[in-house]
Amino acid sequence: MDIDELDWNRTLREQFEFHWNHQLRARLDGLTDDEYFWSPVPDGWSVRPRGTSTAPMQAGAGDFTVDFGYPQPIPAPFTTIAWRLGHVIVGVLATRNASHFGGLEVSYETWKYAGSASTALDQLEEQLDLWLTGVRSLGESGLQIPVGPKEPFPELRMSDLVLHIHRELIHHLSEVCLLRDLYLHTDPSARGENR
Repeated sequence: MDIDELDWNRTLREQFEFHWNHQLRARLDGLTDDEYFWSPVPDGWSVRPRGTSTAPMQAGAGDFTVDFGYPQPIPAPFTTIAWRLGHVIVGVLATRNASHFGGLEVSYETWKYAGSASTALDQLEEQLDLWLTGVRSLGESGLQIPVGPKEPFPELRMSDLVLHIHRELIHHLSEVCLLRDLYLHTDPSARGENR
């Protein structure tokens, strides 16, 4: 096959879409609020009702805020599924959708973090749909344009950003799946014991 005939846009989308459709999405079905907020260690960072966090800093515009600190403590605190989904939804997807695909302008400070697992999954699916629709709209030529000043490395191409975002999604959402496994094998009530 001539490399010029390869549909790079489709190939880049499929890097994430295949993983989402065949490995990740079904693993998120049935995510409970207990799992969403669960921390296997004390003092983990999470999404919490406003005013209840003990983290050095909190951000968010709604009834729930996300924990963080600047500079980030060393070692970095453990983060819950709620925190990881918040990071993916806002920092990985929504800010990029705003910068590149006409999404609403957002930040960690202005986001209304989800107070339930089902709301977080709805937010995730909405932002994923905006992202993948935006990437599709780039076609082949749009992948070659520089990402511009809204990104830390403005000279990089959109194809570089797409690869980066897909790596972030696969990485963090795989962590969420691992935490679900840990919860299932750590919490007796999740296994149906003591009911």
